[in-house]
Amino acid sequence: MSVAAPRRPASGDQEHEFVAGLAARKAAARLLAAVIDARTPLDGLTDHENGHPQYKALDLRDRGLVRAILVTALRFRMTITGLLARRLEKPLPPNATALSHILHVAAAQILFLDIPDSAAVDLAVTHAKSDPRTQRFSGLVNGVLRTLARAKETELPAALAATDEAPKWFSDRLKTAYGEDKARQILAAHRYEVPVDFSVKADPELWAEKLGGIVLPTGTVRVENLVGAVTELPGFAEGAWWVQDAAASLPARLFGDVGGMRIADLCAAPGGKTAQLILAGARVTAVDTSKNRLARLAQNLGRLGLSADIVHADLLKYQPEELFDAVLLDAPCSSTGTVRRHPDVPWTKTAADVEKLADLQRRLLARAVTLVKPGGRIVFSNCSLDPREGEDLYRAFLEGTPDVIDDPLRQGEVAGIDSFLTAQGTLRTTPADLDLGAPQRSGLDGFFAARMRRAG
Repeated sequence: MSVAAPRRPASGDQEHEFVAGLAARKAAARLLAAVIDARTPLDGLTDHENGHPQYKALDLRDRGLVRAILVTALRFRMTITGLLARRLEKPLPPNATALSHILHVAAAQILFLDIPDSAAVDLAVTHAKSDPRTQRFSGLVNGVLRTLARAKETELPAALAATDEAPKWFSDRLKTAYGEDKARQILAAHRYEVPVDFSVKADPELWAEKLGGIVLPTGTVRVENLVGAVTELPGFAEGAWWVQDAAASLPARLFGDVGGMRIADLCAAPGGKTAQLILAGARVTAVDTSKNRLARLAQNLGRLGLSADIVHADLLKYQPEELFDAVLLDAPCSSTGTVRRHPDVPWTKTAADVEKLADLQRRLLARAVTLVKPGGRIVFSNCSLDPREGEDLYRAFLEGTPDVIDDPLRQGEVAGIDSFLTAQGTLRTTPADLDLGAPQRSGLDGFFAARMRRAG
């Protein structure tokens, strides 16, 4: 019995539907468009349960490839843009965004990923041919990418040295806040994959040995070039540790001895700071506006064998039955301190977003003060690099809030943080701090934290 061969589609997208690797490249270009054109956060797009349909349609291996392409394309976006522009006789028209994203996806593979140049070029050309918006540019895609592949060894080092890997608004803000040299160091740190930091319940030296890492001066265990899933590592199932950037672990330590105290952790999810406070002996009420994030917090605390009073509430309206001994507010912010792990942030946020979020932080901080007993401590923190959400905001808040007293941090008070303290007694970290000899193992998230007391 003979079986007829399947009829080959005549033309168009169907003709290329089953080309190996094409679906992943199409998904990468589509998600890059969502980040750059629609300012959609990358984490949401690549969520395994609620992410973009094109992403979820891929198997796990291709999803990993897509995320690697996107992180690389965003991390080196300005370098890629410059090297592509050299090969174009004239700039692409503003409406040629689909073509631009195809080129960026391919260039990220050619310049930075361990993918054969020929495969990256051929798939980009096939992609261009399959899309009516870019069909007529398939020859341009082929020519530009092949010349890029031939020239990368000679041109890439100079391009990297001459480029700020950030949109102008973000680069300008860093230079204004930190000066040219420190801003360049921060931007350079953003090019490197972050190590994985672990907060451990006890015995960091033991867990550094088990996980193949080192113990930082702050007590965090850091692992460089982590291989495999976090859930498969020793200590995960028994709840011996949780993943938490070294900088994110600092605000909860600024209260001092919290044994027996009632503390509210506002904006608490996913629960790393809540866990720290519980382990330090506090009775913690974890408050957040998101039910989904609180469910994740509860799951995380359950794995760790810890418990807290979990409250779903609008923070600006939340009113506890009695005031707390202390309050931690790790406020929602622009997240510009996390660009090493979230390279989409400079492309999905704007200077206007920073101002809007700073206003929200001011209102949340004013509310947080009312939740603590007279004389009680408040720690305010966020993962922004922008002083408008940190130093400037805090200074203005103190000046305009007479019932709040500055409670500055002192040298030697908290182990391992002296190098992060400012002259004003606040805490400031950046990705350019914590030099451990190699950029792949150095740095930490950008964080601001300040401590104050309610008067009386």
